[in-house]
Amino acid sequence: MNAAGVDVSKGKSMVAIMRPFGEVVASPFEAAHTDSELSELAKTLKSLHGETKVIMECTGSYYLPIAYALHEDGLFVSTVHAKLIHDFGNNTIRKVKTDRADAVKIAPQERWSREVDGFRFQVLAL
Repeated sequence: MNAAGVDVSKGKSMVAIMRPFGEVVASPFEAAHTDSELSELAKTLKSLHGETKVIMECTGSYYLPIAYALHEDGLFVSTVHAKLIHDFGNNTIRKVKTDRADAVKIAPQERWSREVDGFRFQVLAL
């Protein structure tokens, strides 16, 4: 199973793809919120071996274009409140705040997807 963590910003997102136990499938990379780049992102995620789940922060309304595009392409998409992600794994002395670090931190949140599966996308599917 693959988990794609998406750190959402205005106009672009940072994506990290991981497997269980922290195996990195793809180093963090940027994806602009354009139709062509979101389509390419969906194609990349769908080409991975095994099931892929996308986990992203629900940050304002910035996450909506990405969530809609990936959901429309048939990918499982789960949104998690940014506060939950921020609080998870903050057991370090060093304060690292980068989009890359956040994307890597979001990917393991797939375990929460069972709790929110369908919650956001009951709305998105209307």
